[in-house]
Amino acid sequence: MKKTAKKILVTLLAILAVAPLTTTAQQRKAQPPSSLRLYVFDCGFLDIPDTTNYQLKKEELVTTKMSMGCYLVAHPRGTLIWDVGAVPDSSFKPGGGHAPLRYANATKTLTSQLAEIGYAPSDITYLSFSHFHWDHVGNANLFAPTSIWMVRKSERDMMFSDPPSPRTEPQNFSAMRYAKTMIIDKDDVDVFGDGTVVIKSTPGHSPGHNVLFVKLRKTGPVLLSGDLYHYPEEIKLNKVPTSEFNVAQTVASRAAVDEFLKKNKAQLWIQHDFTAFAKIRKSPQYYE
Repeated sequence: MKKTAKKILVTLLAILAVAPLTTTAQQRKAQPPSSLRLYVFDCGFLDIPDTTNYQLKKEELVTTKMSMGCYLVAHPRGTLIWDVGAVPDSSFKPGGGHAPLRYANATKTLTSQLAEIGYAPSDITYLSFSHFHWDHVGNANLFAPTSIWMVRKSERDMMFSDPPSPRTEPQNFSAMRYAKTMIIDKDDVDVFGDGTVVIKSTPGHSPGHNVLFVKLRKTGPVLLSGDLYHYPEEIKLNKVPTSEFNVAQTVASRAAVDEFLKKNKAQLWIQHDFTAFAKIRKSPQYYE
């Protein structure tokens, strides 16, 4: 009898020990916010070996490194993830570090950063990239099963061209071929229908390059640059990379964005600006 009672007691204690953990996990699942939020994830950095094609000398730059930010927009009507880094979560090793990928470096998985604020890839309504290059689409496959991919036809065509573009790592977005896809063809695409989250066409760096406008209540309007600019010195010294898909289009897109920023009193966040990115508030904190 004593042995039986002891077993029952041990079982009850085990159940009680697990129950609070389950409840906590359930409570952590994110709920739609009452107002717009912008989360910024640290998806690593690029250690650029040569800045010649940016028409910039190393001594003209504060740093040659480029940040890689991933951005989650949480809206009362859904979520949008914008750019997903270079290093796929699947390449991270159990003991730390990740498989080599060109000149990209990362220390955190995107999945773990999403989980910290209560999201899984399957919770994300929309997925969109500023453009198709390898350092912006590395974790695309995570979202392929459930998210709606918002993409311009020219960008999708480049991603699945044969032979592949040298600016891609096809294995890192291969599942997107079968993803639920929304082809966007308007210059401005109002994601949630209220003007607070707008994908804006800015061709030049790539055929269908985009920037993202986010109208935050407290922070004010923010424009995420994609690769419209890479280094802030490109603005200061009026430099345009020689490797653009179409230099003339880039110049025109920059001029249009500059006018838009002035008209809307918006901040320009250069996504690859390593120094500025270091100062930006990271998830689990957010901008609203």
